[in-house]
Amino acid sequence: MLDSKIPAGQLSEKWTDYKGHCKLVNPANKRKMEVIVIGTGLAGASAAASLGELGYQVKAFCFQDSPRRAHSIAAQGGINAAKNYQNDGDSVFRLFYDTIKGGDYRAREANVHRLAEVSVNIIDQCVAQGVPFAREYGGLLNNRSFGGTQVKRTFYAAGQTGQQLLIGAYQALERQVALGNVKMYSRHEMLEIVKIDGKARGIIARDLITGKLERHFGYAVLLCTGGYGNVFYLSTNAMGSNVTAAWKAHKQGAYFGNPCFTQIHPTCIPVSGDHQSKLTLMSESLRNDGRIWVPKQKNDPRKANDIPEEERDYYLERRYPAFGNLVPRDVASRAAKERCDAGYGVGTTKQAVYLDFKYNLINKYGKTEANKQGIENPDMETLIRLGKEVVKEEYGNLFDMYEKITGENPYEVPMRIYPAVHYTMGGLWVNYELQTSVTGLYALGEANFSDHGANRLGASALMQGLADGYFVIPYTLGNYLADEIYNKPISTDNEAFAVAERSVSERIEKLMGIKGNTSVESFHKKLGKIMWEKCGMARNAQGLTEAIAEIQQLKKEFWSNVKIPGDINEFNPELDKAGRVADFIELGELMCKDALQRNESCGGHFREESQTEEGEAMRHDDQFMYVSAWEYKADSEWELHKEELKYDVIKPSQRNYK
Repeated sequence: MLDSKIPAGQLSEKWTDYKGHCKLVNPANKRKMEVIVIGTGLAGASAAASLGELGYQVKAFCFQDSPRRAHSIAAQGGINAAKNYQNDGDSVFRLFYDTIKGGDYRAREANVHRLAEVSVNIIDQCVAQGVPFAREYGGLLNNRSFGGTQVKRTFYAAGQTGQQLLIGAYQALERQVALGNVKMYSRHEMLEIVKIDGKARGIIARDLITGKLERHFGYAVLLCTGGYGNVFYLSTNAMGSNVTAAWKAHKQGAYFGNPCFTQIHPTCIPVSGDHQSKLTLMSESLRNDGRIWVPKQKNDPRKANDIPEEERDYYLERRYPAFGNLVPRDVASRAAKERCDAGYGVGTTKQAVYLDFKYNLINKYGKTEANKQGIENPDMETLIRLGKEVVKEEYGNLFDMYEKITGENPYEVPMRIYPAVHYTMGGLWVNYELQTSVTGLYALGEANFSDHGANRLGASALMQGLADGYFVIPYTLGNYLADEIYNKPISTDNEAFAVAERSVSERIEKLMGIKGNTSVESFHKKLGKIMWEKCGMARNAQGLTEAIAEIQQLKKEFWSNVKIPGDINEFNPELDKAGRVADFIELGELMCKDALQRNESCGGHFREESQTEEGEAMRHDDQFMYVSAWEYKADSEWELHKEELKYDVIKPSQRNYK
């Protein structure tokens, strides 16, 4: 049975009441307890640092050479918090409401309200760490707008917010490493969960330099391993981002929640050819000042700057006047696809739309700067020069990155963008305490399913990762460990560790023994093509049914014909990648089954059979108001469990951003 463990009482009091009544571990006992943290991005680094600060003995693992290489570093635009510095109507409730609505009413009220509550503490924590958030002239922290909201609540550090927040969390982590409270294991990959008497009691990890398998005991295991967007091959994720840790937990009994809920981000640099293995995201913060448009004429051959204003279709502003360019990501992505499919796309592939800064560069920033400097009736050249200086300060590194990749100067010509796979709202099912269906096993940040429903609002990923690590897990983990102080540490000589290590070793040997003719990369590309075409921006029953059969066939081919050079007991990235792609193939099948079963459109999950006359997502609350939690049974076999979603405060309605 699924027990979400949501506290009783009023929504606004649940978290406060929980904290006041949860069990505690005294400081002397904390020093006796080892906790394992897998992943050291924002969720993992903040959790490890917080638990180390509390006195627990923490072992932290990452497959990179340093925690500072975690993919959290790539989040550019900002982090949400309900501080209401702008005095524009924001509040904890407004952030809670926007998040529930943005997720198309497929998230838990209690988790989302807690997220909104602790968001205000995150900013204070990060400022205290020295994160250089942008500030206004008077010294207050500055904000900008993001999609799905009508207020300014996004705090930012130029176009490198994720990097600055990660450095803050990394410094907190390294302080605990220096104090001896955290032991850091870099270049280590978790390949199995060790369960004893039904509880997670440790892991099997592989040293990626030597290939040696290691056993590690912990009273609890925290998975902070990010999302699984690379199942599509082309995505905005780092090349190493994978699902392996979460998938191993899933096969040990952790339910997988809403696997088909993946986010397509609207502002990505378009695909340029088959040679690509990675896509680059242009931050959503650019939609704060950029205007998105296509020519009004189909297949218009003219360059962007040659198309006069009256022949441009600012289609988001036209279709959604209340939110304009700041509609949620799923809405903006589908609108871009619709325009391109209808023949209005731009660029060589015609699979792109324009993101144009010139209007605000002149009318917003240029004119404001001219007024500040007392320049009356400035000419166009002056306005552009003054506007560029402000834009450079706010978004300069993003503009530089775009120019390096495309060879075009976005100060002079509009950027070309197109949707791409970005974030995964699905993940391991967790209860209110962030514990999975396996006792003692927790999932934080993007690795869990809990806070975003069917679509994540921009600038909420950093918020959730840090909320889980800094402010949630220290309480909820203590509530569990308080009953574990009576249990002595378990030796890694225990038979359960030996069995788990043997299964990992046998799988690696099986992979290396295939000695086929096709590279790991080729299989990953084939999987990605199936997923993008049949489980991507739009899905239908026929395509999903075909995809399931194709993925099952691909799995057979992989395990009979994959080619992995090198040896086991050495640095072998191809072997590491092979294990991850094997897990992606199995995940891809489950994603398609979940998408096929959920015969409705909601958020990023768009079933073509379920849409309004205007092409918007159409939910079926009477049939699908639940979390899909899948239990692994055997190869290609899962059992669906449903966690009913109850809305006591917000009344679900058809989303309207017009």
